Amino acid sequence: MKIRHTVLACLTAVLLLLGLSLDAFADSPTAGSPTRAEGQQWTWPLQPEPDVVAYFDPPASPYGPGHLGVDLLGYPGQSVRATAAGTVSFAGQVAGKPVVVVDHGRERSTYEPVVAGVRRGDQVRSGQPIGTLVLTAGHCLPGACLHVGRKIGDTYLDPLELLGGGPVRLLPRHLPMPAPRFPAASVRTTELSLPPPALTPGPAAILASTVVAAVMSGLEAAVPTPE
Repeated sequence: MKIRHTVLACLTAVLLLLGLSLDAFADSPTAGSPTRAEGQQWTWPLQPEPDVVAYFDPPASPYGPGHLGVDLLGYPGQSVRATAAGTVSFAGQVAGKPVVVVDHGRERSTYEPVVAGVRRGDQVRSGQPIGTLVLTAGHCLPGACLHVGRKIGDTYLDPLELLGGGPVRLLPRHLPMPAPRFPAASVRTTELSLPPPALTPGPAAILASTVVAAVMSGLEAAVPTPE
C-alpha cells in the first residue's frame, strides 16, 4: 500500500507539471500566426459586415503577382464608409477606376471602385459615407467588389489586421443581382464547408502520454496482484 501511495503521489505531481507545460504551449503564439496590429481599429467600409472574397496576398518581388488589399462583396450603389477618422487625400481616377484615399496620420486607406462623395481635404469620421460602390469587371460579377487597401508610406499591409478578419466565401456561377441600396445580406453566398482539420498532438501532449504510460507500468510492476 505504501508503494502504491508513493507512485500515485509521483504521478499526480508529474501530471500537474505537465498541465502547466500544456498551458504554456496553448498560450504561446506559433510562428507565422497572425497578430493584430497595434493602434486604432477600423470599422467595416460596407454595412452590414461583408463577406471577404479575396485576401491580402503580397507579391514575392516588387513586380511579381499578388493582391495588395482585400476584396469585399457588395452591390452597385452601396454606400462606402471610411474605416477610420482622417482626411481625404485623394478622390479621382486611377488607371480608369474611381478611387478614394483617406489619410489617417500614420496610415492610409484606399477604396476602389468608388465614386467619391467627398473632396480632397475633407475631414471624415469613422463610418462616415465617402462614396458609392460601382460595378466593374471582376470576380464578384454580377455583384460588385470593393477593394480596400492599407498603406504606410509605400508599403502595403493587410487591412484585415485592423478590420478583424472575415469568413472565406465561394461565389456561385449565377449570383442573383441585388437591387441597389438593398442590404448586403441579400447577396451573401453559402459558406464553403470544409472538413475539420486533423488534430496533431504537440510535444507536451506526447511527453504527457509517455510519462503516464511509464508510471502506470511501474505501478503495475511494484504492486503485487492479489491471488
